[in-house]
Amino acid sequence: MDTIASLFSFITTPVSWVIVQFHKVYGAIFGADTGWAWGLSIVSLVILIRICLIPLFVKQIKATRAMQTLQPEMKKIQERYKNDKQRQSEEMMKLYKESGTNPLSSCLPILAQSPFFFALYHVLNGIATGKTIGVINDPLLASARKAHIFGAPLAAKFTDGADKVAALGASLTDVRVVTAVMIVLMSASQFYTQRQLMTKNVDTTVKTPFMQQQKMLMYVFPVMFAVFGINFPVGVLVYWLTTNVWTMGQQMYVIHNNPTPGSKAQAAYLERLYKHVTHHGKIRRRSEKAIVKAIVAKGRDRNEFERKFINGLTKAGLAAQPDGTVVKSEVTAAATADDATTAAGAAGPKRQQPKRQSKAQRQSGGAKPAGGSEPTSSSPSLDKADEPQDTKPAGAAKKTTQQPGNGARSRAQSGQRKGPQRPKSPSKK
Repeated sequence: MDTIASLFSFITTPVSWVIVQFHKVYGAIFGADTGWAWGLSIVSLVILIRICLIPLFVKQIKATRAMQTLQPEMKKIQERYKNDKQRQSEEMMKLYKESGTNPLSSCLPILAQSPFFFALYHVLNGIATGKTIGVINDPLLASARKAHIFGAPLAAKFTDGADKVAALGASLTDVRVVTAVMIVLMSASQFYTQRQLMTKNVDTTVKTPFMQQQKMLMYVFPVMFAVFGINFPVGVLVYWLTTNVWTMGQQMYVIHNNPTPGSKAQAAYLERLYKHVTHHGKIRRRSEKAIVKAIVAKGRDRNEFERKFINGLTKAGLAAQPDGTVVKSEVTAAATADDATTAAGAAGPKRQQPKRQSKAQRQSGGAKPAGGSEPTSSSPSLDKADEPQDTKPAGAAKKTTQQPGNGARSRAQSGQRKGPQRPKSPSKK
């Protein structure tokens, strides 16, 4: 580790200068030789570095999502050219170039932060060995060696012996308890951050090898921190624990406000956005407009959660616009009014059902009842008004009336087709 740290000695002076400036501020409040002054100086260094790395973090998010989108295409290339590794690499590079993605973009924050990490290790190692380094002179070196965090010196390690710890003015038990607690917190925060990413912010509609790699890293990184953590000075553990807590909070913010499409976090976000939009009738935040604009631009390529969001707005009488805004939909309002009119018309006067005829009326083919009223029949036979009066002989009508018991003939007569009938020839007697 000392050899690696010496490779980044070119940045040791700037890092030590930043720590000294923060130490002047906190030393005036808590005292120059206290662990609070030096510990908060390291924490402030982490915050300053992470603020400067926010643009790289944004690129990391975009690169990670782009890689997730390309995973199905990458898998096809791997299966197609599984026996030709050179052609496989060429097709992969071509895919990256066409999509404008870079696999190394997801590692940019870690790579950019590494020089500061090793430079800080180099500074703290110099404090542990009693050597001035960077802008830390002899008075500052003596002050830093007196600083303790919960009884553990900044430059002490878990693997240090009792003599070395005693030279720093502390006990071995205090050093090992403090370093063990910080290593556990550091590993736990790293595990929670990675697990949060896997369970909430991963597109569940696409199963790719990338997800398996992330799942493996969820368990590998905490183990790595636990193994290497025993060789880190307390000040470096403070630095790395602060970095992990910052990353965890930053990840929670991204998952809550800008989740990955198709993930569980997106479903929860769109549900919250739907309730907000239907309550206020508009979108206020610029980030929300950007998300709605992206959903509208997808068209038929929307996932299940995005379709549910758009359909919910439509049912609520709202319409998402291409610029990300939401307006009232006149088409939906007109359709609702038409539906209400149709429902009102359907609830108007009911159609009266015909009265049921008696057996004698059915057998007589719909003859007039005794009261003289018109017969009510649902049979398809012709009414009197529809029958041609001049072509129907009187004898035939009389014969039909005089034989009410002839059921077969009545059924045949009731089964006549509609329309003008062919005149029957008079019966010959």
